[in-house]
Amino acid sequence: LQEKYGSMFTVHFVLKPVSDLCEHEAVREALVDKADDFSDCCEMPALENFKVIDKSDPNTELDFKELVLTTLNLFFAGMETEFHPLLLILAAAEISQASIKTNQFSHYHLSVTHIATMLTSGLLLVTVLAFLIVLVFMSVWKQRKFSGKLPPGPTPLPFIGNYFQLNTEQMYNSLMKMSERYGPVFTIHLGPRRIVVLCGQEAVKEALVDQAEEFSGRGEQATFDWLFQGHGVALSNGERAKQLRRFSIATLRDFGVGKRGIEERIQEEAGFLLEAFRKTNGALIDPTFYLSRTVSNVISSIVFGDRFDYEDKEFLSLLRMMLGSFQFTSTSTGQLYEMFSSVMKHLPGPQQQAFKELKGLEDFVTKKVEKNQSTLDPNSPRDFIDSFLIRMQQEKKNPNTEFYMKNLVLTTLNLFFAGTETVSTTLRYGFLLLMKHPDIQAKVQEEIDRVIGKNRQPKYEDHLKMPYTEAVIHEIQRFGDMIPMGLARRVTKDTKFRDFLIPKGTEVFPMLGSVLRDPKFFSNPKDFNPNHFLDDKGQFKKSDAFVPFSIGKRYCFGEGLARMELFLFLTNILQNFCFRSPQAPQDIDVSPRL
Repeated sequence: LQEKYGSMFTVHFVLKPVSDLCEHEAVREALVDKADDFSDCCEMPALENFKVIDKSDPNTELDFKELVLTTLNLFFAGMETEFHPLLLILAAAEISQASIKTNQFSHYHLSVTHIATMLTSGLLLVTVLAFLIVLVFMSVWKQRKFSGKLPPGPTPLPFIGNYFQLNTEQMYNSLMKMSERYGPVFTIHLGPRRIVVLCGQEAVKEALVDQAEEFSGRGEQATFDWLFQGHGVALSNGERAKQLRRFSIATLRDFGVGKRGIEERIQEEAGFLLEAFRKTNGALIDPTFYLSRTVSNVISSIVFGDRFDYEDKEFLSLLRMMLGSFQFTSTSTGQLYEMFSSVMKHLPGPQQQAFKELKGLEDFVTKKVEKNQSTLDPNSPRDFIDSFLIRMQQEKKNPNTEFYMKNLVLTTLNLFFAGTETVSTTLRYGFLLLMKHPDIQAKVQEEIDRVIGKNRQPKYEDHLKMPYTEAVIHEIQRFGDMIPMGLARRVTKDTKFRDFLIPKGTEVFPMLGSVLRDPKFFSNPKDFNPNHFLDDKGQFKKSDAFVPFSIGKRYCFGEGLARMELFLFLTNILQNFCFRSPQAPQDIDVSPRL
């Protein structure tokens, strides 16, 4: 309306005319130059029953100002003393009460009667104002408590933190831009969450390896925490995490992970995938669910004791739920939820669909567990679920056991989820990169023909004789960077790190993407180039900055299985097929969405 009618115009709210003033000149002319003429309050029917302070009575106004100053001084002058949230609530309510009814509560009589009177007074506005003031005061108090010891960073606003300085659609890039100003170690506030960010190989290694114990806690993963709530092997902490992790590693090894048994299972599944590709007769396809079904069946055979048929409707539904919940976390709404989960979990939005998908996955695993319970043979475990159930029976008299139903269901879901999405997504992105670079695809196929030939399936031991293929797989993982900000860590105690003191419980973002793109280790980190992992003689070379599985005490213990799957699936496919895009290679966009 301003664009059409200028800086001053009239609108009608039903029968009530209202003049609108826009821009500095018009507003100042009215409220400053003609202050007396524009000093009255307008009619507010919603508040007509409230008695607002009468400014014509100087004593009332003076009393109110004194009350406000006294109340604020009580908290900010005594910020070093013990904090009492209830006292703060009453102080906030007192200011609100006085401003509306000039009737205050006493700071020093925290009786049930006074609290009940305040809460039942019917003043909804008092409650809202009190709540908002409490949020602001508590946020300021928390920030001041440790601000002198934390790494530097942008000044946060109460409750919303540094939200306005971040692009939730490109969170990784936003944080990396901040590191240019504040250095490789800095503090950021995602809403009310205080987080220390680590950038570059040196800072990440120093924290996660050199001070591994202090940085071994698991930080918040708001979307998944809605379901897991500190249970399961991936998102738990303390003794629970140690016991579940130790058990999971040993049990996976018992079922062939890292041995010839699981290699044969991967080769068998690769055969099913090749047959599915042949049935397409060279037509255009979306490989998403082809790869997801294949990779998922490997981990399914371990945790559930069997594979799924590729056309199984329940199986396809599970894969869609996994993909949907995983993709939500990388959206702008997902990043926003990571900041304000305490509020957004109660609101409608895409997060509710993600919760529905996570609940569907939990229900599926629960049914599998119940089925195993009814047919369990303690002397002959068929899968991971059976092994966990047997351990539950062994520890049923232990009051402190971590082996109970909730941890079984959610640990199984952790393994099923992680064993499906990360490898299948890496393969999918890898084939996109090979379509973008057909010359690299051709070199891999030439090495396959030379080392393996066409008359037998690839074996994992072949990777020792195939440096170029190994380099390509590593470069796919480096360039693709599935989890650029890593999974959040948490310091387990007050931690001296460099020149800072990080308080116990502080979350930490180890920016794995910044390690995988560290120019000190990779000559052209923004380019897809297998030579990053080849020496001058064309032999494979390792890099201390290759950390797609993270490092330290919370590294991904499925790393060995994932490496085997990536090599065997990629070589099996390229031994039999070429990937082509309807687009010209130069038109294919492979830019990581960071």
